Amino acid sequence: MPSLFVRIVLCLLISVHSLAQSTKPSGITTTYRNPVIPGDFADPSIIRVGDTYYAVGTSSEWGPAFPIYTSKDLVNWTYVGPVFHKLPSWTMGSFWAHELVYRQGTYYVYYTARRKSDKHSFIGVATARKLRSGFTDHGLLLEWTSEAIDPFIIEDKGKPYITWKAYGLDKGKAIELLGAELSADGLKVIGQHFSLLTADRSGWEAGGMEGQAIFKRGMYYYMTYSGNTCCGTGCNYQVGLARAVNLRGPWEKFSGNPVLVSDDTWKCPGHGTVVTTPDNRYVYLHHAYNGTDFTFTGRQGVLSELVWNDKTQWPTFRYGTTVPAQAEAFGGASQKPISPQTVHFTNPGAALPWVWDVSQTEPPTTIQAGQLQLSSVSTSPTGSFLGLVIQKGTYTFSADITPQPGILQSICVYGDANNSLGFGIRNDSLELWQVKDGVRQVLKNHRLTENVSESDITLQVHSHVGQYYTYSWQTSGGKPQQITTNPVNGSFLPRWDRAPRIGISVSGPPHTHSLIRTVSLTYP
Repeated sequence: MPSLFVRIVLCLLISVHSLAQSTKPSGITTTYRNPVIPGDFADPSIIRVGDTYYAVGTSSEWGPAFPIYTSKDLVNWTYVGPVFHKLPSWTMGSFWAHELVYRQGTYYVYYTARRKSDKHSFIGVATARKLRSGFTDHGLLLEWTSEAIDPFIIEDKGKPYITWKAYGLDKGKAIELLGAELSADGLKVIGQHFSLLTADRSGWEAGGMEGQAIFKRGMYYYMTYSGNTCCGTGCNYQVGLARAVNLRGPWEKFSGNPVLVSDDTWKCPGHGTVVTTPDNRYVYLHHAYNGTDFTFTGRQGVLSELVWNDKTQWPTFRYGTTVPAQAEAFGGASQKPISPQTVHFTNPGAALPWVWDVSQTEPPTTIQAGQLQLSSVSTSPTGSFLGLVIQKGTYTFSADITPQPGILQSICVYGDANNSLGFGIRNDSLELWQVKDGVRQVLKNHRLTENVSESDITLQVHSHVGQYYTYSWQTSGGKPQQITTNPVNGSFLPRWDRAPRIGISVSGPPHTHSLIRTVSLTYP
């Protein structure tokens, strides 16, 4: 039988353990870190259908247009595919600011695009019964003076309404958010327009007003909206709140605006939509620039949670006026790290979520004899390019290439057709090159002493914060060798509202093609 002392110690240990169990904090148990959708994913629109979330992002000048992601927990997202595998015939680019809607068994995407005939941005609509199968375009829905962008759809008393940003290109007119009734099928504007909000020409709205998202809670309609400049190194985007008893107004702006602003970790937050979780948490999925990688990885998908003041009936952001670096997860979800993208084309069904520049012809690809064949169809100084979204500014990208006579096969960081940076092989020489403002320049040429015409060569680039690039190569059985001692500065690559992509390019006579056996994109 244990001594009295031992029994007292045992009782104390049991009591302490019980106290620890009973006082375990009920707050933050599992956390996530922003971003939740890393890489260039601006203007996100989010919905929940049952227990599944879907989000669509801006693709700007990249095809296929409007990437779709899905999640069960808001923290871990999986790429589904694009809204448009084939670009709508009336469009030429600027695939911006869209709204995903699920209504009566049909998915709708209301989207902004630039019209071919006059290069003005207007609003189109597309539908799908099965979201993963791609959408059917119904063409132009709303044309408004010289620009109508940023559609958002809200239902009021059983009727659908569209809201949008107006007067973006009209001199002398203040930026205004307008609304109008839609037909019951959501495919036509049938009502007279009405005004919701007008931008204040002074203060934080002086640079404009856009990215509105409306939701109902209690007696009020609430609106999140964004002001000032969205994009690029000079951005100063911020988020405000407004509310109204009736959709048509009058709308009252929150006296504490702006409610979400920049800090050193996340810059220029804004333009998103609000979704509620099954346990009634209000979550704002929006975009912001990472403070380290900034424009080199683009505007990424981040979450900021709203909480409510029962006295004032205004929401505030749970973690203050800046985007949280770390926050409480939803339903105890654990966040998974970014996965590497490595594909050996010898594997049946090998595929990557390639993107291309919509101003250029989409380069044809086939997989034959265990190799990806990328055809040369572009006359741009960069050549034909396929790329991947960069999820962090610091990464390593490599490709195993089978040299082909007379053509340049490269790994390439691509801003647009006139701004790119590449490292490739042509015949028996390696070539480090750049295209800046449309002017092509060879930075270094290195003649290979060994014969690589019948074997693969591995080309590799290491990126530091998306701005500094070091290049190396390796022949079969050889050791890695760097082409330059000092990193190449690629600070000229970001293109205003979109980040560069990393990928492969080919330059040569029409319909010649590059042969790639393996592609790998990894993050530290």
